[in-house]
Amino acid sequence: MKIIKLTMLLVVLAIASCGNPKPETTATAETPETVQDEREFYQLKIYYFSSEEQVNATDAYLKNAFLPAVKKQGIDKVGVFKSRVTETDTVQKTYVLLPFESLDDFRALENKILEDSTYLAAGSSYIDANYDNPPYNHIESILMQAFSDMPQMETPNLDGPRAERIYELRSYESPTEEYYRNKVDMFNAGGEVKLFDRLGFNAVFYGEVLSGPKMPNLMYMTTHPDMATRDKNWEAFVDSPEWKELIAISKYENNVSHADIWLLYPTEYSDY
Repeated sequence: MKIIKLTMLLVVLAIASCGNPKPETTATAETPETVQDEREFYQLKIYYFSSEEQVNATDAYLKNAFLPAVKKQGIDKVGVFKSRVTETDTVQKTYVLLPFESLDDFRALENKILEDSTYLAAGSSYIDANYDNPPYNHIESILMQAFSDMPQMETPNLDGPRAERIYELRSYESPTEEYYRNKVDMFNAGGEVKLFDRLGFNAVFYGEVLSGPKMPNLMYMTTHPDMATRDKNWEAFVDSPEWKELIAISKYENNVSHADIWLLYPTEYSDY
C-alpha cells in the first residue's frame, strides 16, 4: 500500500512540474506595459482675454517668469500659441502646452515654482494683479495622456516665418465613452497616426483627454509651414487609399459626434 501511494505521489509531482511551466516575467521593449510607461501626460492651458492689455501682461509673464521657472523643473519644451481670430471666433486666446513624464510631476509643478524666488520676482505684476484688473478673463485647463502610437511629444520640422505657420489643434468628441475608445483605436491600430506621419503632417501630439470641458474626446495637433500647405496636406489625406479603406470599416462608423478645429501660430518664445 505504501509503495502504491508513493508511486501516485511521484506521478502527481511529475505532471505538475511538466504541465505548468513558469511564465516569463521579463518585459521587453515591445510589451504594452512598457509603452504605457513611456506615454507622456499633457496639460493644455487656454487663456481667454478681453483686451490687449491682458494679452501683453500674460505674454510678459509667460516669457519672462513662467517658462524659465518651468524649465528649471526639467520641462524643457513648452509650446505657446496664439489663436487666429476669425469672423466666428473673435475672442483672443493664448494656448500653453506642457508635457509631463508623470501625473506626480503635473501635480507638483505649481508648488515647486511658487518656491522659486526668481519666478516670483519676474512674474510679480501678473501674480499679484488686483482683483479688478486681472491679466486674463479665465483659464481653461485640459489634461491628456499621449496615444500609444506616439507616446511622446515631438518638435515639428518647419521653416519660414512663425507668423505664417499653421498649428492645427483638433478636438473630436464621441457620443459615448465606448465610441470614444473606438475612435482612439482608429488612430492607433487603425493607422490614422501612421497616415498623418506618411503625409508629412508634423504632428506635435495626440492625446486622450482625461479631464476637460467636452468629454469624451481626444485632441491632437498637426503643423504646416503655411495655409496653402495645410490645405494640400488635408486634400492628400482625404484622397489617400488608406483613409478610404479605413472609413469603409464598419466598426469605425459613427465614432465622432462633433469636431472643433482651431488654427494657431507659435509665439516667438515658444519651443514648438
